[in-house]
Amino acid sequence: MVGMTSDRPLRADAARNRALLLAAAEREFAARGLDASVADIAARAGIGKGTVFRHFPTKDDLLSEVMLDRIGALTAAGERLTGSGDPGAALLEFLTLAADRQQNADMSVLQEAHAVNERLTEARGRMFTLIETLVTRARESGAIRADITGTDVVLLMCAPGHVAGFAPPGSSPDLWRRYLAIIFDGLRPAGASPLPVDPPRMS
Repeated sequence: MVGMTSDRPLRADAARNRALLLAAAEREFAARGLDASVADIAARAGIGKGTVFRHFPTKDDLLSEVMLDRIGALTAAGERLTGSGDPGAALLEFLTLAADRQQNADMSVLQEAHAVNERLTEARGRMFTLIETLVTRARESGAIRADITGTDVVLLMCAPGHVAGFAPPGSSPDLWRRYLAIIFDGLRPAGASPLPVDPPRMS
């Protein structure tokens, strides 16, 4: 009984430290890319380097876990949205969540991170399958045009934040929402014209 009581704070501390590390690492990788150091991540998290290495033996392990955490959160949200009675609104909400997460911690510089390990590749695959489901439901309901594919939407996910990144200094931090609205209107069937090129195949 005494052992169970003493173990609980350790588990809670480990979970807290892990959450702090992932949040700090996400910010550091966003700011510095692959040049982010474990020392800087530890300092931002307020945790010793030794603690970092106890959780993540290498910087690649930490980077992979940051990306897995982001993908997992989006996948969980998407799974919830597949049960929505309004497939068009569900797809828009998913894209809003994805763009908001990117805006808050831009990781676009690390797109090569998909090669870090098999777990990450598998997680991306699950998310892409989920996006295909959301797109299929929206397409079949008539909310988006009939020639839009899941791959189209995957490639458009980061576009709002990327475009807003070129805005003049002092622009609204919510400017990405304007471009997401423009992009989503382009997915709607009203006024659509034939697309000139077939969509790419996502490997």
